[in-house]
Amino acid sequence: MIAGVPRESRPGERRVALVPASCKALAKAGFEVVVEAGAGQAAGFTDGEYTAQGARLCGRAEVFATADLVLQLNGPGQEGAGEDLALCRAGQVLVGLQDPLGNPQGTAALAARGVTAFSLELVPRITRAQSMDVLSSMATVAGYQAVLEAAAHLPRLFPMLMTAAGTLTPAKVFVVGVGVAGLQAIATAKRLGAVVEAYDVRPAVKDQVLSVGAKFVEFDLETAGAEDKGGYAKEQSAEFIRRQQEQMQAVVARNDVVITTAAIPGRRSPVLVTAAMVAAMAPGSVIVDLAAERGGNCELTRADEVVVAHGVTILGPTDLPSRKPYHASQMYARNVETFLKSLAPKGVFGIDTGDEVVAGTLLTQGGDVVHPRVRELLGLPALAPTAPKGE
Repeated sequence: MIAGVPRESRPGERRVALVPASCKALAKAGFEVVVEAGAGQAAGFTDGEYTAQGARLCGRAEVFATADLVLQLNGPGQEGAGEDLALCRAGQVLVGLQDPLGNPQGTAALAARGVTAFSLELVPRITRAQSMDVLSSMATVAGYQAVLEAAAHLPRLFPMLMTAAGTLTPAKVFVVGVGVAGLQAIATAKRLGAVVEAYDVRPAVKDQVLSVGAKFVEFDLETAGAEDKGGYAKEQSAEFIRRQQEQMQAVVARNDVVITTAAIPGRRSPVLVTAAMVAAMAPGSVIVDLAAERGGNCELTRADEVVVAHGVTILGPTDLPSRKPYHASQMYARNVETFLKSLAPKGVFGIDTGDEVVAGTLLTQGGDVVHPRVRELLGLPALAPTAPKGE
């Protein structure tokens, strides 16, 4: 089976779906790898490194024309990826980030093209699939980079310094949302010497916050059932968010940096930091909103823009993993490598819908949308259950 890796076409994207080391590993698993010339250049991987690991270089059109399996970060199911979709052919297998919950119409377009598409955002949170979890990998990079962006814009140093010119007090950082990105942000801010506190609607994460040296902020809110079966925070009611905002205002005001990470797949991000909270912060403070792509956790956030309001700098980056493309690509490629090996455990590629990971990530097959949740978003009726083999 030929696996093809095209250069990412999304503006500003510097990552690549497969790094040279993974090419060698996939070759051992029975895959032939073709890579578009220059695909890894922006991430720091040369064409020579790919060929040294057994990959064959070719042009973009040839990648799509010859590959049985196309590996991408930003798959053609995402909004604005129509050009890539036009290069795909019926029966081709696509593996990448497809944004099916945020852009279900893109999934419908994939089905109409006749491709078999897998969406790596939907890898189930089970023990066996941890090594395939691209969202956690990219969130790790985003959490780290968010702190660096904050430090670059903050007009003060992060650590406490005792100098001949006097003692400099440490910066104070507040992290809202303690998932993978939040924990990495906490750990990075601590390494830079900041005093860190964090909050999450899920009280179960308190021990994780304490384990990385931060203070866990607790509010007087009913949080039973705040976490779904996948470990994500559930969407909360308008009244819950109102009370949360009231209690959070004093915490936001006393911190120099606020990093927000609260995002719900396929939904608009909840507004946790209001304009009034921003106005209460000290001039020069910084907010880094990691939920900007879905509208933002801060009321004043604008995606991919720097907003200054009341003397506070509000950053809404949507490309943080791409700003550290070498290691982001390395992590993503390892996730993809593991995923593909699970589809070809004995060197023979197959799609076993009885496998929880396959069933959870398979979007389209045979010209139809087959993922139940995406079908629901598209208003399509549920598919009839498939009879077990042998019946």
